[in-house]
Amino acid sequence: MATHHRVRAGAALCCLGLTALGLGACQEEGPSRPVAPSRAESAAEVGGTAALIKAAKREGRLNAIALPRRWAGYGALIDGFEKKYGIKVVIDNPSGHSQQEIEAIKRYRGQKRAPDVLDLGDSFAQSSARQNLLAPYRVVPFDQIPPEQKDANARWYNNYGGYVSIGCDASRVKTCPNSFANLLQPECKGLVAMYGDPTVAGSAFAAVYAAALANGGSFDNIQPGIDFFARLDKVGNYNRAEPTPAAIAKGRTPISIEWDYLNLEHLNQLRGTKVNWKVSIPFDGSFSQYYAQAINKDAPHPAAARLWEEYLFSPQGQNLRLVDYARPVLMAAMAKNGTLDKALAARLPTVEGTPQFPTEAQLNKAVRTVRKNWPKAVGD
Repeated sequence: MATHHRVRAGAALCCLGLTALGLGACQEEGPSRPVAPSRAESAAEVGGTAALIKAAKREGRLNAIALPRRWAGYGALIDGFEKKYGIKVVIDNPSGHSQQEIEAIKRYRGQKRAPDVLDLGDSFAQSSARQNLLAPYRVVPFDQIPPEQKDANARWYNNYGGYVSIGCDASRVKTCPNSFANLLQPECKGLVAMYGDPTVAGSAFAAVYAAALANGGSFDNIQPGIDFFARLDKVGNYNRAEPTPAAIAKGRTPISIEWDYLNLEHLNQLRGTKVNWKVSIPFDGSFSQYYAQAINKDAPHPAAARLWEEYLFSPQGQNLRLVDYARPVLMAAMAKNGTLDKALAARLPTVEGTPQFPTEAQLNKAVRTVRKNWPKAVGD
């Protein structure tokens, strides 16, 4: 592992104490000879935060990919970044999935339209790091991110997450399910949908992992989750339509297996409709996972990419995650240093116990199993 990231450690610590004032207040000292943003592994290496902001403003653009505005506060985050720095955020394929992000890096390498930054499920972040697609970069609060939520070499780091949950329209379903076992009941026939395909989408992959834990599986054994969805399909309960707010409002997807922050956001999106939306975290399969941020090694706008990461990990960015019910990765640290929005944090559903996370080896094994066995067990 590289050890040359320890540049200006003292300045970084000082900077952490200023994050409550906003990113612009952090003016850490840079090295005597600043490096180009494309090679910088911290803001200090560019010459400090002010220098990074100046370089990013010169670029004037950030290419992002697969960021729906209704997902985990991205609408407010994009608008906030553009307003704060005057940098245009261009989103390619907003409804795309993690694997498509990785493919876009390869397809558009060397082109101005290539993605600068990525938002990936953990297994996809690790895969892209192994393929040497990511630039190492330590955001200011890197040391405050829990060890299990980041790559030791700073090629990716988790920013927000949540729990797999079950959303249900109580006006259409007599008894809303609160467990995976309930989803097999006859009254759920044709009603159970989830977001995406687990072979390419992190949200659906997590749903399969949660189903595995609910059916005798483990982090080492995701196959029972695949078997569960095969049974769900066999009894006619699995609905392949994606549970968008429009689909829910029309009654096409009355039951949705999604991250809790997506299902909870539906409460706001469906206000004024006849939908009576209820959300529960399945008691028989509690599974939590976070989404990682990463920078394309060949980003066409390298300064803007690094500034975007600093913004997402600032108190402002982390609290904006809470607006749409996502759990910021720095939540514990922010609660301790007084920068957490307590009112927003109090709206999150209570979960029993401390979340556990699969190791990289377990995730990789699970991904291989799903990609191999899902198509023949469940199909498209």
